[in-house]
Order: sequence, then C-alpha cells, then structure tokens
Amino acid sequence: MSLIDTLTVRADGVCELCGSTDTLRAYGVGPDADGTAEQAALLCATCVDQLDGTEADPNHWRGLSSSMWSEHAPVQVLSWRMLDRLKAQDWARDLLDMLYLEEDRLVWAQAGATVPAVVHRDSNGAVLSAGDTVTLIKDLPVKGAGFTAKRGTAVRGIGLVADNAGHIEGRVEGQRIVILTEFVKKR
Repeated sequence: MSLIDTLTVRADGVCELCGSTDTLRAYGVGPDADGTAEQAALLCATCVDQLDGTEADPNHWRGLSSSMWSEHAPVQVLSWRMLDRLKAQDWARDLLDMLYLEEDRLVWAQAGATVPAVVHRDSNGAVLSAGDTVTLIKDLPVKGAGFTAKRGTAVRGIGLVADNAGHIEGRVEGQRIVILTEFVKKR
C-alpha cells in the first residue's frame, strides 16, 4: 500500500490537523522525514501552506484542540509546532501548556520548528522594508527625550526591529527612537 493510502486509512480520509477533506496529501514531518507513515501526516492544502509559510491564520488552527491528542507522533509534533508558532494567542498558549509530549517527540518537534520571518506592516497593512520612509499618523510623546513627534512627520531610512513586527526604528528631531508600526503609514 502506498504512503498516501496508508495515511488516508489511518486518518479516515480527513486532514489530521483540521479535519478538512479538501486536497489531501502526505506531508513529511522533518527535519529528517524518511517517507514512512511514522514520520508523515495526511494534511489539506491549507494546513500545508500555513505550516510552510510565514503567516498563519489563527482561526484555522483552532482544531488543534482535538488533533493535539492524536495517538500518532507526527500529528502531535505538528500540533506542538503550530501551537508554539501561535503562542501569542491566549487559546494557543493554553493548549500548548496542556500538551504533553514524550521527551523524544518534544525534541523532534523542536528540531523541525521553523522561526517564521518577522513581517513589519504599517497601520494600513503595507509591508515595510528597511530604508523605507514612513509618516507618523499620530502625535507621539517620546519618553526620555522631552519632545513629541508630531503627526505628519516623515521618518526616512527606517530600521526594522528583527524580533518584533510591531516596532521600527527611525530618526526624529535628531534622535533615534523606536516607533510602533501601528502609528505609521508607508509613503
């Protein structure tokens, strides 16, 4: 029997993470997937795209509350990885706290976990890049500097804070400050 057939029988013809029946395929659970059912899961295209992509729709993953209890190791590992990625969501953090993995499965989950790229977006959702020019959309008091950065001020040559999508750096009135992305728009 082929891998896809084995996984389809095991999963009863539904995505092992979300329960969807649309466009199912075998997904090797790395980092060293060997092409067997012991290191693969049957997943829908949406789950695969979000697992491999940089952004995940938290609402799609609410089904992890049941799939994380699967008896199959690859499903447990993928559930842990997505809950870990979504741990900024209260519900995901709560589920992650409840999820128990045997030590070898936890090591497997951590080894293949990818750190999604941080995407900085302005108040309108436009993607920001280092070196862009943005405009402040609100008066912002600058703590410790004794001035207020006025609405409409252009901030040229911004820098991105690598580990926080909500922060950028820029020079206003000669001082380098951290600015929240929700208060800027890209020019």
